[in-house]
Amino acid sequence: MLVTQLALVSETDRITPSQLTRVAAALQKQATRDFFPVWQIQATVDAFEKVEDVPVGYWPMIIKDDIGEPGAAGVHMDKDGQPFSLIQYSESWSLTASHEMLEMLGDPWGNRLVSGQSPKPDQGVVQFLVEVADPPEDAKYGYTVNGMLVSDFITPHFYDPVTAPGVRYSFGGNLPGPRQILPGGYLSWLDPKSRHWWQQVWFGTDQPRFRDLGVLTERTGSLRSAIDSRTKTVARIASSGPESERFSAARTVNAQLKESAGSRAGVLQQHIQQVQTGAVGEATWEGGAEGDD
Repeated sequence: MLVTQLALVSETDRITPSQLTRVAAALQKQATRDFFPVWQIQATVDAFEKVEDVPVGYWPMIIKDDIGEPGAAGVHMDKDGQPFSLIQYSESWSLTASHEMLEMLGDPWGNRLVSGQSPKPDQGVVQFLVEVADPPEDAKYGYTVNGMLVSDFITPHFYDPVTAPGVRYSFGGNLPGPRQILPGGYLSWLDPKSRHWWQQVWFGTDQPRFRDLGVLTERTGSLRSAIDSRTKTVARIASSGPESERFSAARTVNAQLKESAGSRAGVLQQHIQQVQTGAVGEATWEGGAEGDD
């Protein structure tokens, strides 16, 4: 099985090397422990000081203070057709980085379509754009890994034709059924009859609503890039994440874990010093003979 290698790079002074490596470790655990068993996509996540340090073959995930146009955030293709992502910095940037990581792993080139019954009653079978983190993307549905807030994501059952008991449609179990969205999330699809792109969005309203995006006449990047430029996905997560109760709770958990890690580090350092000075021996032996075997 091929392993996808991701590189997390910070180009903002507001992220310390310690924070960068800790978020990279959280993303690695999410990719290995949570995402791989569900999607069977294996990945590594490593932190690098600068883009110039990223080895050839890694897909960069770059955090910046200013990514320019809101639509510039998200996954793009480089000149060799390989994915990279731009991540808008915010206090909850681990959530945004998790979202982008999941999207890159779920569909690296951003063009995968899956057929299914449209949520819009007057449409038949349509083609859904695979965006694994968008239907439950709001911070309130995230969860913590190593004290870092990360994003929920859909499972392949999300595209099932009917709801079935005991089936998880998102990793966190937040989605009630297939092809449904949660407040703060959305779903995009192509109606093959009209060639119009449609969305069901749930942004600041009591109920989800349908949105006709029209016909996509030209694009220079992927389908996902074209859709995200209209929906401003990453910019919305970056702005709303720090205000969420889930992020506040994650900060409390993170502080507790840092305190525990600090205590463990103190005990470890003390033991290392004892080993180095000979105060602690590795073993006690009796009998036997001196010399080489």
